[in-house]
Amino acid sequence: MTRWTSFALAAAMALAASAAAAQTVILVRHGEKVDDSADAALSEAGLARAQALAQVVRQAGITQVFSTPLQRTRATVAPAAQAAGLPLRDLDLEGGVAVHAARTAATLRALAADDIALVAGHSNTIPDIVRALGVTDAADIADCEFDRLTLIELDEGAPRVIIARYGAPSGTC
Repeated sequence: MTRWTSFALAAAMALAASAAAAQTVILVRHGEKVDDSADAALSEAGLARAQALAQVVRQAGITQVFSTPLQRTRATVAPAAQAAGLPLRDLDLEGGVAVHAARTAATLRALAADDIALVAGHSNTIPDIVRALGVTDAADIADCEFDRLTLIELDEGAPRVIIARYGAPSGTC
């Protein structure tokens, strides 16, 4: 992990841990998968990334954990959920990406004001969820990018966003 990444993650987790009366949402794409099948499991690298995520969010004090029902997303956040003693809550993928993103954003906005939610999704869903939460300039995620962590603090003003990296670098596409 680079010095900048360490600093960014420390800042992100400090923001999440100190967020008073603001919902905090931490969004990640699932870890690396073993193949391109519809419901692929995580590879060794993906399992290592899931452990790294659990270490990173340990300081944040997560109170909710969400995942799509596919095994790769569930396995990505399972170590963090287990460490925090939290159940995994499924996010419905029915209706397509736009419907899923809007429904997920509504679910997240309906949480308590001091909740800190961890969300695992996919390269084609996380950017749309981020946009649905009010971050208009959210970047797309490349097929080979697995290390992006997006932290959003939601309150009555514009969302505050921190983009960080965690785990082993994904490399370039």
